[in-house]
Amino acid sequence: MRLANFTDLAQRCRENGYGFTEFRRQDMVAGLRWPTDVLEQWVYDHAGNISFLRDYENVDLSQVGWQVEALPIDTFMAMPTGPSDGDVIEEFAAAPDHWVAVRNQGEHLGVRLTWETHGTWKRWPIVLDRALLPPASDGLQLVEGRTRVGILRGRQRQGKLVANSHLAWVGRQRK
Repeated sequence: MRLANFTDLAQRCRENGYGFTEFRRQDMVAGLRWPTDVLEQWVYDHAGNISFLRDYENVDLSQVGWQVEALPIDTFMAMPTGPSDGDVIEEFAAAPDHWVAVRNQGEHLGVRLTWETHGTWKRWPIVLDRALLPPASDGLQLVEGRTRVGILRGRQRQGKLVANSHLAWVGRQRK
């Protein structure tokens, strides 16, 4: 099962007003057995994103299992994202205060407060074990949450409050 297999379904659910609730009820989506948050952030939100389709076209999604892990800040300071958007994290890191400030409505309520109080993000980003990517390699790659990780990097460089570890959804080979 590849990301491209979900493109039409995600678009139909968005355009017909059914939204994510209907998307995740579909047999094909339910069959992945993924956490709701990962399904929404990666598959539903990005199934039609050309960069994501290019970067993750060869990942068999049915072989990915998910767990929440606390990763040290150093991991996020060096973690790459997909090659199609390779420099975007550093673009966000250049202006972390701006990116926190513009996240102040809807689902983003509380983002500023979470950074100021806890030194971390409100919603866990999506990270993939690079062993699942061709060519397989060591380490982790950021799939979704590039703004969040950019804010983290920028705040760390500014000497602002940043936690020593951060929760993330980590996808690894399903056992």
